[in-house]
Amino acid sequence: MKLEAIYEKLNEISPFELQASWDNSGLILGDRDQEIKTVVLSIDVDEALIESLEEGSLLITHHPLIFSGIKSLDYSLYPTSLLLKMAKKNIANIAMHTNFDQTHLNRYVVEKVLSQKIVAKDDYVLYFETDSTLDEMKALVQKAFGLEQVRAVVSEKKEIKRVALCTGSGASMIADIEADLFLTGDIKYHDAMLAQSLDLNMLDIGHFESERFFGEILASDLKNLGLTVIISSSKNPFTYL
Repeated sequence: MKLEAIYEKLNEISPFELQASWDNSGLILGDRDQEIKTVVLSIDVDEALIESLEEGSLLITHHPLIFSGIKSLDYSLYPTSLLLKMAKKNIANIAMHTNFDQTHLNRYVVEKVLSQKIVAKDDYVLYFETDSTLDEMKALVQKAFGLEQVRAVVSEKKEIKRVALCTGSGASMIADIEADLFLTGDIKYHDAMLAQSLDLNMLDIGHFESERFFGEILASDLKNLGLTVIISSSKNPFTYL
């Protein structure tokens, strides 16, 4: 199957036009007339992954390798160093980031990972209802995302009735959250200060940890295309010492 045909199929599954204005989902690298037999799914691109891929493969990633314009092609620097290695092996790359968050990832995490029923959706944020304490919600997300510890912002609200979720990094939306608890990753110091001022509980579910389901979700949509689809063992760039 040609790369262009796969791209169009992906666009049907999760339209690229849904991506955020700052995002760069879509074709990152490759010839649209290239014949593809093997598709590899991964959250990110790294050197070890590139070395493991067969020549002529298509790598579909969650995060775009190029987020903004590249002003120079210095092969010693990231991400150009990886793009060069990919080009030498004729490896194509398509990114499905915030468009896939909107159509698949957040929904999958609420319904399949947390086993909750979605009651409302506001762009990237999904809401569900519960009758829990913060400690009970902490135990739920700790088990679901495999977290040894959970960073929390604790407000005056002790009962958790309504929960908002955005996988990855959603703290920029804190001011618009209408819930007792917000689950997202990459919570920064000033995010925590803002949440406290708004009397909003928060649990940091991790960026990688909350998005690591990308491959298994997309693989189910690609299985009928007659392609060999491989889910890469994506690695968290953070090490906890």
